[in-house]
Amino acid sequence: MAQWTSAVGPAQLARLLNSQQDRPAGPGTRRPPAYRALADGIRLLVLEGRVPVAARLPAERELALSLSVSRTTVAAAYEALRTEGFLESRRGAGSWTAVPAGNPLPARGLEPLPPEALGSMIDLGCAALPAPEPWLTRAVQGALEELPPYAHTHGDYPAGLPALRSMIAERYTARGIPTMPEQIMVTTGAMGAIDAICHLFGGRGERIAVESPSYANILQLMREAGARLVPVAMADGLAGWDMDRWRQVLRDAAPRIAYVVADFHNPTGALAGDDQRRQLVDAARSAGTVLVADETMTELWLEDVEMPRPVCGFDPAGSTVITVGSASKAFWAGMRIGWVRAAPDVIRSLVAARAYADLGTPVLEQLAVNWLFSTGGWEQAVQVRREQALENREALVTAMRRELPTWEFDVPRGGLTLWVRAGGLSGSRLAEAGERVGVRVPSGPRFGVDGAFEGYVRLPFTVGGAVADEAAARLAAAARIVESGGTGGGEAPRTFVA
Repeated sequence: MAQWTSAVGPAQLARLLNSQQDRPAGPGTRRPPAYRALADGIRLLVLEGRVPVAARLPAERELALSLSVSRTTVAAAYEALRTEGFLESRRGAGSWTAVPAGNPLPARGLEPLPPEALGSMIDLGCAALPAPEPWLTRAVQGALEELPPYAHTHGDYPAGLPALRSMIAERYTARGIPTMPEQIMVTTGAMGAIDAICHLFGGRGERIAVESPSYANILQLMREAGARLVPVAMADGLAGWDMDRWRQVLRDAAPRIAYVVADFHNPTGALAGDDQRRQLVDAARSAGTVLVADETMTELWLEDVEMPRPVCGFDPAGSTVITVGSASKAFWAGMRIGWVRAAPDVIRSLVAARAYADLGTPVLEQLAVNWLFSTGGWEQAVQVRREQALENREALVTAMRRELPTWEFDVPRGGLTLWVRAGGLSGSRLAEAGERVGVRVPSGPRFGVDGAFEGYVRLPFTVGGAVADEAAARLAAAARIVESGGTGGGEAPRTFVA
């Protein structure tokens, strides 16, 4: 019986491998043999989760044709991977990817490090800050005071607590977007909201247009739902969306859904302007595309900036735009409360489908967010978050410019991330080398489709002060390992206490 659970075709694997840019070899640097480079490339794809574990690889002859190399080269690469534990084979069943015994399974998203690993590893993988105290504690205490009446009920509120739905609707109305509670559903974080939307509108095999780059965890969620992702390149720098490309994709591909982050885009930090938002809503309406606008970063402006009108402001009835919000980025990732704003009939459909998913969102956390919204605690907590993120941004930017002056990035005016071009180095190889020297950084291809952005890494504003200095120094050490062809000796990570 075959041990593989999925398959990767020769053309797809060739695209992923060809995206792994290598810096030109310097004087005295020896390039590895072709089979070794191929084996290393496949191993990196497995370690990053871009090729799943237990995925059947193409036959040697098929891959050789796609890569324009000899079959002997592919056979030698496969044999090296088998020896190292990254490939298993069986006559008649082919070869499939694996991980050596004792190694953790590679993550396909950007999951946080376990707390016990934080002593020796600086985690730049997760764009989330510690809770803003004392507001978390006060919110939970306030929620406990409001809990007794709800404890006498069944506790399942598929659309969310009525009080919180009303409060969220009032907040949209205050932003100039008249909203009824019937247009709101509370979810378990923004991920829960987008998962529900994709299942309602997407369906297996449906096209979903996404910004390129886009948020890695959402891309993976959509892939695993069976969507066909259609990437739409962002405009240069922090200029937002390329509207000519968006109009072309919406017209030619007719995607069922388009997913965008208009406010301090993850990972680039771009802020789309009013005219771009109006044009995109009009183009989506004409194409019959449901436009999902993710507002998780909306309140994280770090400088004085005149915020554009919300995307849903150009579609107030919610017939084209579905808005997703969350407490996770602006307040705390551990507060798994998100919400959807849409037309009432869409909300009813999402609520009905929820009976077969998670039934509802935890009551205590909803009460805590409602306490924050109703007491003014939210605004004070978010201000603390802005100040912390700004301080971290300045420290990280200064450290990066000192340690890695050839790396390029634009400094966004809000959000939580820097999108960095890594001086011609492979982001995948930097991520691997970073693990060896004690800094965890996600590579660019996690934020793209089919291996795009190999020359990039994403750096969040989650560390500051001396930790930011140390993180940049470790990234510089990882860069030296990659530049030397991986022969940097694997510098041991130093234990670092902030």
